[in-house]
Amino acid sequence: MKRYTIVIALLISILSACSQPKAEAEKVETEADKPTTEANTIKRFGSVTGLKTNKLDYYKKLHAAAWPAVLKKIKECNIRNYSIYLQKIDTSYYLFSYFEYTGKDFTADMKKMAADPNTQKWWKETDPCQQPLPETAAKGEIWTNMEEVFHTD
Repeated sequence: MKRYTIVIALLISILSACSQPKAEAEKVETEADKPTTEANTIKRFGSVTGLKTNKLDYYKKLHAAAWPAVLKKIKECNIRNYSIYLQKIDTSYYLFSYFEYTGKDFTADMKKMAADPNTQKWWKETDPCQQPLPETAAKGEIWTNMEEVFHTD
């Protein structure tokens, strides 16, 4: 448990530029499906997962030549400024993802992405590389959503 606390603390300190107060972070999660206003058209998302050491090179190779159809689908689903960062802590590797959502119906866009055959094939390549945090693995998921604690433009 201590390792995961250190991982989260490190990621938050490294990427503190994409955070906001806890009450706002909870609002983002609950309002993600509501229509956005002109003043609030971008919602920021950060998440973390582990990366299997023996899959490190393959994961980097995949992302160095990401499939055009997958990149197109990401844009079609209103995701912009998508980044994945890698950090080694002790002997383990962790991935931090960040993206901005500009659409009006997050749930519908994520279902659209998940239904895409090219995206499904991509996930069949990337998912086995990842090592979810225990609480996320218990839910059958891979990426753990992170709380945004600060943000500034």
